Amino acid sequence: MRQFHSALGYLLLGCFGIALTAVPAFAQSSPAPKDWELFASAYTYILPDAANYVQPTFTADRGRLHLEARYNYEAQKTGSAWFGLNFSGGESVEWELTPIVGAVFGEVDGIAPGYKGSISWRRISLYSESEYVIDTADTSESFFYNWSELTYSITESLRAGLVIQRTRAYQTDRDVQRGLIVGYDYRRAAFTFCLFNPDDDKPSAAFSMGLRF
Repeated sequence: MRQFHSALGYLLLGCFGIALTAVPAFAQSSPAPKDWELFASAYTYILPDAANYVQPTFTADRGRLHLEARYNYEAQKTGSAWFGLNFSGGESVEWELTPIVGAVFGEVDGIAPGYKGSISWRRISLYSESEYVIDTADTSESFFYNWSELTYSITESLRAGLVIQRTRAYQTDRDVQRGLIVGYDYRRAAFTFCLFNPDDDKPSAAFSMGLRF
């Protein structure tokens, strides 16, 4: 498993390097950057056998540039800061991809390559974000994180579907948690509710509130 994680980490680093080399070609034909697009959100996790906690995230995007800050994501009492590059395209099938690299500090210290991306076709959308945290204190504790959603847009504002996550922010009996997700957008606000492992005796839940400005 450690060899798999190490190989995956190097693969993500390689993908990030390839994306960096492609930037000049993209930049030549890209339009002038628009104003900053800011988004702040906070997930509240409700856990059956552990203390509940809040996981805030803040993102700032301007043209190709993506900046992000997280807390309690990789581990509780741990922060992370990220830099990335935005790419997008498609017509009937729209896609977005943001290779990212970040620094992790707190209960866990390390560096992390990763990505955020989505593919949308009509009312169906697949979103995924992953990272491989290379623990600089103990590389054997390095870990692959993932959050992925497959949703169907019932209306322009309401979506529902499936969600999976792999995390070390809290402990469960499952390596990969899976569940249901519902999201609703109202003007500049976004609301999301997730129910993980609904068939377990003690499922966990998470809900978020976000604001675009």
